[in-house]
Amino acid sequence: MTERLRPRDIGVLAVESASAPRHNATVEIFDPAGSGFDYARLVELVGDRISFVPRYRQRIAKVPGGLANPVWVDDPDFDLGYHVRRSALPRPGSCEQLFELVARIVSRPLDRHRPLWEAYFIEGLEHGRVAVLSKSHEVLVDGVHTVDLAQVLLDRTPDPRPMHHDDWRPLSAPSPMGLVAGAINDAVSGPVTALDAARSRLDTVVRSADSILGQAASVIGALGGGRPAGEHPLGGPLSQQRRVVTVRTDLQDYLDIRKEHGGDVHDVILATIAGALRGWLLGRSESMSGVRHVRTVVPVSVSDRDLETTSLGSPIVAYFVDLPVGESSPVVRLHQVSYAFKAHKETGRGVAANRLAGIAGFAPSTFHAIGARVAGDEVRRGFQLSVTNVPGPQSPLYAAGARMLETYPVHPLLPGHALAIGVTSYDGRVFYGITADRDRIHDADVLGQCVSDALAELLDTIGGRARAPRGRVKKAVKRATSKKTR
Repeated sequence: MTERLRPRDIGVLAVESASAPRHNATVEIFDPAGSGFDYARLVELVGDRISFVPRYRQRIAKVPGGLANPVWVDDPDFDLGYHVRRSALPRPGSCEQLFELVARIVSRPLDRHRPLWEAYFIEGLEHGRVAVLSKSHEVLVDGVHTVDLAQVLLDRTPDPRPMHHDDWRPLSAPSPMGLVAGAINDAVSGPVTALDAARSRLDTVVRSADSILGQAASVIGALGGGRPAGEHPLGGPLSQQRRVVTVRTDLQDYLDIRKEHGGDVHDVILATIAGALRGWLLGRSESMSGVRHVRTVVPVSVSDRDLETTSLGSPIVAYFVDLPVGESSPVVRLHQVSYAFKAHKETGRGVAANRLAGIAGFAPSTFHAIGARVAGDEVRRGFQLSVTNVPGPQSPLYAAGARMLETYPVHPLLPGHALAIGVTSYDGRVFYGITADRDRIHDADVLGQCVSDALAELLDTIGGRARAPRGRVKKAVKRATSKKTR
């Protein structure tokens, strides 16, 4: 029995392009000492756990004539060695070198003729560490039928669960005539199939029209001698290349700020991002005139029986907030963010962070994937930035006995959006993954430094705490400017 793609999935595929591929990625850094964790062990681990996510062995098959939506079918030529790849940095590889490699890998679209995912075992990192980069398409991880592969690879103890090798054999791929016959049969037995196909075609037309109109407005604005219509420091036409910048911080800092000023950790993280954007914008040659807020979509979990439940146990919806980048006071920024989320909290629909953190496996990777889909669904509503903040477990996790030290989400960029930010808390740390268009945001490393400075600025407001050093943003801006003018 084949399963059809839903209209929402067709819409995602319709707007995907070489400059805006729609896949999510996660970078996890491990200490393999004493575990024997290497490329062969990763292949074995994936081969064992992939039975929990059977769609990772399926590809998309189109129905001739578009009589119905495409279907998921077993890949008769499935090759685990193709999907799980090996790479290395020149030893000792730095963090900067690692994420330059990651940026190049995530810039490449996935092959639609194969199952829509890849994983890379990256060796050569300093201190003997290794990294695993997993990359999965948004239509593959819908959070309803399929979770992210990274969620099933990790264990809560150094002793991995016993291996078991399933006897999977691909079902015969349906012929073109078989796909047509299936579409006709579904249309007769379930009229919703034909309706879904019509809705998918209409959604594709609407999304394509939106894209064309947006491009036309930009061109007309440019010909008029002014800024292209709707242009924003965080937006504009995208290149086919990305930058990935990461920041590692301590969870205790956010807890201390919350204790001093109220709100919750989520509020503090968003206030930190608001402060970082402010510092980054001030450090650029362009002025901040007219940029007082950055309209941001933040996917959140809610309790609502009328919405589709995800594998995380609750629906995920978009929540919009204006990050106050024009406000100079870090405390006022925090209070403004807290107030913006007050209405959501008072509805009683919000899901507690500790509940999300307790989900089996490493659920943040699945939450980030669903969050990216939610943001993509809302692109017509005119926001400038998407931020997905996901609480993870606060105890160590392991892959084949190797302890995971760090984890960074890498979000896709939506058309016309030059920046996206993912945040994951894990084992006493808070990890930021910043995805930026390589051409439009050449100084993404400055933004990463500004995250650290914005957090330090909030920490400075805590009574009796020693002041953090300053001046780092100016140095980072100077370095970025010198690189650009070389």
